[in-house]
Amino acid sequence: MKNEEGKQALVLHAGSTNKNAFKALIAAEYSGVQVELVKDFQMGVSNKTPEFLQMNPMGKVPVLETPEGPIFESNAVARYVTRLKADNPLYGSSLIEYAHIEQWIDFASLEIDTNLGRWFYPRIGYGLYVPPVEEAAITALKRALGALNTYLTSNTYLVGHAVTLADVVMGCNLFLGFKMIMTKNFTSEFPHVERYFWTIVNQPNFKKILGEVKQAESVPPVPSAKKPAQAKDYAKTKEPVKPKVEAKKEQPKKDAPKKVEENLEEEEAPKPKAKNPLDLLPPSKMILDDWKRLYSNTKTNFREIAIKGFWDMYDPEGYSLWFCDYKYNDENTVSFVTLNKVGGFLQRMDLCRKYAFGKMLIIGSNPPYKVRGLWLFRGTEIPQFVLEECYDMELYEWKKADISDEAQKELVNAMIEDQEPFEGEALLDAKCFK
Repeated sequence: MKNEEGKQALVLHAGSTNKNAFKALIAAEYSGVQVELVKDFQMGVSNKTPEFLQMNPMGKVPVLETPEGPIFESNAVARYVTRLKADNPLYGSSLIEYAHIEQWIDFASLEIDTNLGRWFYPRIGYGLYVPPVEEAAITALKRALGALNTYLTSNTYLVGHAVTLADVVMGCNLFLGFKMIMTKNFTSEFPHVERYFWTIVNQPNFKKILGEVKQAESVPPVPSAKKPAQAKDYAKTKEPVKPKVEAKKEQPKKDAPKKVEENLEEEEAPKPKAKNPLDLLPPSKMILDDWKRLYSNTKTNFREIAIKGFWDMYDPEGYSLWFCDYKYNDENTVSFVTLNKVGGFLQRMDLCRKYAFGKMLIIGSNPPYKVRGLWLFRGTEIPQFVLEECYDMELYEWKKADISDEAQKELVNAMIEDQEPFEGEALLDAKCFK
């Protein structure tokens, strides 16, 4: 297969959802290398053909077809794609960075991916489910995630101050866990791993390959134990088995079908959806959509129209204002990473859009950048479901605004208005949640 320039193209044999194939595809995006994914690849069919088995006798994917010959094993494929570009920053800028990249690639494979697989695959029927084995896998995985979490306390990326091949491999391996089995309840124990993962998968080159990533809401159930099917030979006898005469007496009563139908209707009747506690609060004079509309439509005289309108609408008994300050501003050394971090936070706050309005300011003309926010929530406290569901909340210090304090009230005004300079500094950006 040749590309548009007539050169022999790199062809990746794997399914379009294979996380191991994603490693090479993301590395290719960062490296400016063209890799073509085989269309209509069917696992269990395409990888059993004589042509495929000649490239990899094990029949495993991914396999990269190159002008010099095929390459299998996903990390080796990703390394090859990365090294096609001379002095590729994905491989660091020094010998020690190169060694650290290789170190984290091994860690991602041996400590993260292996234990995730031992937990996940038996639960979807790929392997025998053995509770003690699963327990050991989860324990080992938590130990690895704990070590990674400690390291990420003071590091945005695994090596240096930008994405490297180590992050590509680690991100793809964590992708399987976050998407398929590691629920929020599980990962909340490792907040820095969470922050790292969402930062990585929201990088443009990752997002182009992975698309929108959503975290697993539940752990796949344990496969039900199936009764072994009887072999046909055992069913055969010299003489057919005659049904017992008594069986005729075992007729169901006439009203039985009706009773069964009634039970089915009871079981299948949808349960009423539980209301959000915020919907049960007493009515407020402040209509949030009216404020959001005023904010969006005010283009001039913002203080006189929008800010004044906000305070005219504001109901301290039905709503509350909160300031938030990011706890790890010293990590915000790269502008686009900081912007992506805030953007990811706002995406995950979408669950409370009906009940909140927010402003997030990224402050400073030079790194490290400070991140500060102002949030308006329905109710007099931060909604509990937001605290439980959005892990980013714990990455910020939260303080309730005292609007009787004129200085705090003016700070609210300045943040709504995106006032610049803000507290004597330039704004890198200002983002609104509405």
